[in-house]
Amino acid sequence: MLFWLPRSVQALFMLLLMIASTTFWVIPIYISVIFKLLIPIRAWRDLCSRFASWCAQTWAFFNSIYIALFMRVKWDIRLPDGLDPKGQYLVCSNHQSWNDIVVVMKAFGFKTPFFKFFLKQELIWVPLLGMAWWGLDYPFMKRYTREQVSKNPSLKGKDIETTRRACEKFKTQPVLVLNFLEGTRFTPEKHARMASPYKYLLKPKSGGLAFAMTSFGERINTLLDITIVYPDGSKGIWDFLAGRVPRVIVEVNKITLPHAFYEGDYENDPMYRAEFHTWIAQLWQAKDKRIGELLAEAGAAPKA
Repeated sequence: MLFWLPRSVQALFMLLLMIASTTFWVIPIYISVIFKLLIPIRAWRDLCSRFASWCAQTWAFFNSIYIALFMRVKWDIRLPDGLDPKGQYLVCSNHQSWNDIVVVMKAFGFKTPFFKFFLKQELIWVPLLGMAWWGLDYPFMKRYTREQVSKNPSLKGKDIETTRRACEKFKTQPVLVLNFLEGTRFTPEKHARMASPYKYLLKPKSGGLAFAMTSFGERINTLLDITIVYPDGSKGIWDFLAGRVPRVIVEVNKITLPHAFYEGDYENDPMYRAEFHTWIAQLWQAKDKRIGELLAEAGAAPKA
């Protein structure tokens, strides 16, 4: 619809549209936060949390509509059968651009719960955002380093206990926790600097996923493995809004989480950490190969 506009004008229009949409939908989320604070009853708080998540998911849905109406993007989204909007999932993905968040929201829509991230406990005090994250029930975690545990052995396992208590609310709520295992966006410079053994990926950081598994326990037994590919090259959010990202491929696979990894101490148990690293390395090798296959299917030039 806006294809005839100059790219920069289209990007500005889309940016303003999404800012307006975000402003509109954040108001009821903050109202739910106020009601959660005023009435600290578990059932009432669960109701407020579900309402806030519905607002966030509807916001994401309307963003997808704006993209469909005003941008020319060819989507190739491949989802597994049996996704449940009331289910509980852990999710991992490769990370190439800030656009990945928009892509994940577009891919899942209302087919799964709205995604969440683990956040450091200190971030709850970030002005405005902290309370919004709390209202949306983003799980806050408290981590202790090996040095801290060495100095004070009584802290061993306390971070998992604290985070597990924070995750208790998800016994009665749908949840989808997203983790970008690379920890940062892929760039050729980062790839070369860390001497990544993968062709299309950075080295994964396993700690976040291990922490999530031990925190949630066996009530989450499915990992959704997302592979995102931009056949015409990864670009920034401004280029995306300007219509310079013509094609996006998203492939999601269901993986049953290994039972052995639900109990363990990633920070302080070298054997557990080594076994977890091996499992993630196998997952990453398969993903790296699959990215090459998807690029070939799309007719994209292979990476040198």
